[in-house]
Amino acid sequence: MMALRMLVVCCSCWLLLTAAEIPNIIYPFTSTCAVEGSTVTLPCSFTPLTSVTEGRKTIYRKIVRVVWCRNHLICHGPTPTVYDSEIQRTSRFQYLGDMETVCTLQIWNIQSYDGGTFRFRMEVNDTVGHFTNRTGVTVKVSDGVQMEISSSGNHSELRKGGAVTLRCSSHCTTHRLEVTWFRDGHALPESGPALQLSPLSAEHSGNYTCRLKAKARTTSQPFSLKVEGLEGANPALIAGVTCGVLLAGVALIVSLVFIRRARAAAAENSRAEEQTQQQDTSREVEDVSYASVHFKQFNQARKAVQDEDAVIYSSVSGRG
Repeated sequence: MMALRMLVVCCSCWLLLTAAEIPNIIYPFTSTCAVEGSTVTLPCSFTPLTSVTEGRKTIYRKIVRVVWCRNHLICHGPTPTVYDSEIQRTSRFQYLGDMETVCTLQIWNIQSYDGGTFRFRMEVNDTVGHFTNRTGVTVKVSDGVQMEISSSGNHSELRKGGAVTLRCSSHCTTHRLEVTWFRDGHALPESGPALQLSPLSAEHSGNYTCRLKAKARTTSQPFSLKVEGLEGANPALIAGVTCGVLLAGVALIVSLVFIRRARAAAAENSRAEEQTQQQDTSREVEDVSYASVHFKQFNQARKAVQDEDAVIYSSVSGRG
């Protein structure tokens, strides 16, 4: 029984050591979808065979070449490659990895003919350490997919001074989008899939659309954004402010009405006083005129009497 246990332990240790010496390549996902014209990243990591033991001697291995190919099982020999560390060339396929543990590949401006299964291969200075993960990553490229806009907010009406993020995407999973943003048909300077608007103001209101660069047929449906005037206000505060404004308006109107009525009454009293004064003045003038006429008539009558008395006295004197 003890011998059996020792055998199991020894076999387990041997398996662990053997596994540690087996090279490995890991893809976080084995398939993805990309919109034509977008940029796709294929994450990848690898564990090379760094050493082997021959008898009592340890021989260290070194990575001398890394390769990405499309639609080939092991990417060996003269197989056409999309990336080869031994070949310096300008390409839409960029290697974002190294010669140690990272093997990520990025494809810029992917086209429909780029679709297929991509595989990574590492080679060391001994053919024993060469390795390719045959699973690979299958990329499907969609052409003419309409983009969609989503908002970080719960609705399209936002408050002044707040913030919102609009995202341009499609039903086809992509890792990076180079897009053009528009507001009311006018191009915006931002080019990333996320458009951040902060702090919000009235000028941010409008209809937003997005599309992949140079791909007009991918233009999204308009997304309407409306920025309201009150910053950070809630319905209760808006109602309170509205009622306060209305009450102040009513009070102002009532005050203006009273002021106008008071001014009208004062003006009416002033006109009545002026009319009374004019009437009093007219009466005084009439009284003076009447007295003058009456006095004149009295003087004329007195003079006539005097003239008559003088005639009578003259007559009597002549007779005597």
